[in-house]
Amino acid sequence: MKPRSGPAGHGGGLGRASGMSETSRMGSGRVFPALPANPDPGAPFATSWWGNAWLDALEGSALDQARLARGRAYAREGAVDTITVAPGRIVAYVHGSRPRPYRAEIRLRTMLPEHWDRFLDAVATDPARIAALLDKEMPHALADAATRADVPLLPGARELAPACTCPDRGHPCKHAAALAYQTARLLDADPFVLLLLRGGEEQDLLDELSRRNTRLSAAEQHEATARRQPDPHAPATTRPQTTPDPDPDLPTLPALPSVLAREALATEYRSPLPAPLAPPAHAGEPPVLPSLPGAPDPTALEFLVTDAAARAHAFLTTGTDPFTAVSPWHDAVRLAASHPGLTGRRTFSRQFAELARSVGRTPADLSRAAAAWRQGGEEGLAVLEAPWDPPAGPFDRARGALTAADLPRMTIHHNHLTNPEGTLQLRYGHDNRWYPYRSEPGAHDWWPEGEADVDPVGALAGVTEA
Repeated sequence: MKPRSGPAGHGGGLGRASGMSETSRMGSGRVFPALPANPDPGAPFATSWWGNAWLDALEGSALDQARLARGRAYAREGAVDTITVAPGRIVAYVHGSRPRPYRAEIRLRTMLPEHWDRFLDAVATDPARIAALLDKEMPHALADAATRADVPLLPGARELAPACTCPDRGHPCKHAAALAYQTARLLDADPFVLLLLRGGEEQDLLDELSRRNTRLSAAEQHEATARRQPDPHAPATTRPQTTPDPDPDLPTLPALPSVLAREALATEYRSPLPAPLAPPAHAGEPPVLPSLPGAPDPTALEFLVTDAAARAHAFLTTGTDPFTAVSPWHDAVRLAASHPGLTGRRTFSRQFAELARSVGRTPADLSRAAAAWRQGGEEGLAVLEAPWDPPAGPFDRARGALTAADLPRMTIHHNHLTNPEGTLQLRYGHDNRWYPYRSEPGAHDWWPEGEADVDPVGALAGVTEA
């Protein structure tokens, strides 16, 4: 039977010929949190020889050195978000000059089953190589053995295939280059990241190496035992004496305790767990999930993960469930406010458009309401949808504060203050905060923009500065 192949243009990964599991062959991937910024321009991205080999493959295939330089700057600034590594691909969101990050990806061909057979044999025959891998090292001797066995372990020139959702068609663009440079830091810390890219899960690799090492030991023991067997045709005087049977009256000693070789060779030990950290100010971003044949839509999964993270953060910080939706519309707005595919007023994902249709609204209506929800939750949505007449005091004080700050005098209508050009507006909420809005001149198409503030000058300044 031929091994199944992976994505188009890729090898089949770990197949049946290597004894690896189906899960490993398809690959579930590993998620790494965003690496911290490294502003030192002289600091290398890789200190290991295999990490530098990765950078050589990147820089040797780049068509524009200026894009590489910009990618290095992005990486040093910490612009690369959570990194997901799976067989044949690395994906991450990379923050650029626009508010929404771009989805960068780098592909690398996975190894065929026969490659894995030869590679695992090269490792299993030398215990020092197993020990090095357990110590997160990749010795030169192992890479040399892989090369002699015609195993594509390290990436070659033009083997890294970058892609990005940005409009730049460079090879690579600065966002994919930044991801590649941060990946070198991951490889430095753990060469199993490279093996995962080639199609091998760490635990499955170690299990298969253990099986092969056991078979080799058993074969060597069998060969040694065969050499010690007496020749049945030799004279009786030359036959070796056999060991007498143990005395049944003597006590049987307990077997000596044993330790797994993996534990004996380990150099890293886990310390006790530290005290819990304080809750973060905001819910985290979801990991970038790879698109695999037959797997669920990664965009829909990111949508659900984002909502689950928001709920978990609310429970963690308040201990109560704040999402008791008044109506399906309110619940849809809450979901839309955390939708990772919402990129602007006119660009919507398929899931976002379906969510709007489910409550009988247009995507633009839902996008506007989601922006209001991000400003102030249910109160922000009420400010968008329900004008009211507040007491005169707050408006008089607000107009005086705006005049004192040399800002233009604004007209009053209900709870709205609007500048003479009709482009900026402040709306007063029942929570005594001012909500900034913006519109194109003469369009009267008001969109929530910026953060709500108890100070009208601060709320308006945040929009004008942006």
